[in-house]
Amino acid sequence: RGAVDMNFDGLPKRAHIREVCPRDGFQSVKDFIPTEKKLEFIEAMIAAGIREMEVTSFVSPKAIPQLADSAEVLSAVKARCGDAVRLVALVPNVKGAERALAGGADCLNYVFSASESHNRANLNRSVDESLAGLADVIALAKGKAELSVSIATSFMCPFEGRTAPARVTDLMGKALDMGADGICLAETIGTCNPLLFSETLAAVRSRFGDYPIYLHIHDTFGMALLNVKAALDLGYSRFDAAIGGLGGCPFAPGAAGNAATEDLVFFLNGIGVETGMDAASLVNVARSLQDYGLRTLGHLVVSSFGREKEGCCGA
Repeated sequence: RGAVDMNFDGLPKRAHIREVCPRDGFQSVKDFIPTEKKLEFIEAMIAAGIREMEVTSFVSPKAIPQLADSAEVLSAVKARCGDAVRLVALVPNVKGAERALAGGADCLNYVFSASESHNRANLNRSVDESLAGLADVIALAKGKAELSVSIATSFMCPFEGRTAPARVTDLMGKALDMGADGICLAETIGTCNPLLFSETLAAVRSRFGDYPIYLHIHDTFGMALLNVKAALDLGYSRFDAAIGGLGGCPFAPGAAGNAATEDLVFFLNGIGVETGMDAASLVNVARSLQDYGLRTLGHLVVSSFGREKEGCCGA
């Protein structure tokens, strides 16, 4: 038997992790988490070393009732911890952007999908309509907050299958030409293998060089860390993750949770990519989520620390 051919030379020296559990994780939980409990979890995450966080989403409470308290959560975190963490709020339209700015968001994360089917399921509009809305949000945010764009289903779509790399680079180009300050590419359903994942990322590198891009990676088929390694090999070093691995898009049937922050930090630190965070501190926060009844948890919690996995929450 030959040794596994995996190269760890030439990786980025440091990775930046953006915590998304309070938005992507909590939105998948059916039973409403009281606002003060959300704030308790968020403050624990910040105390564990999180320095950038997508703290909530300003969407219709009819679509995602769990985030009906988004304004209260953002304003409270800004008041209590605003000096310690960069606060990001996901927004789908101008109305959401106005509310996020009123709450003191440092960055607006405008979301739309690469695939028409998912965009209509998620946002009830076409991709072209979302791009038109982006122009309005960019104008609104100018001089008040940074504006990042997250492109969902950048790798796979639950309705259309594989997303063509050329589709992704085309939409990225349009968003950047319109004035977006940053880009996040989302592996929304967690089914993309490292070969296809690398193919898309290589196409992005070919067109946009070393432009800093966030990668939002789900773990439905257990390939999140493999895809992180594939991204590192191509020089990418910015990742979204959720403590406990919580998450899942309500409009992506079958999608499981995100890459778990504690697993990601443990992995990166172990291969010599600095994160500035300690996995054990993050595990303590993940355990508090578990104790509360939020069950989609990272391997570091359920395996290395001797706790049994008891199912999952999230679509």
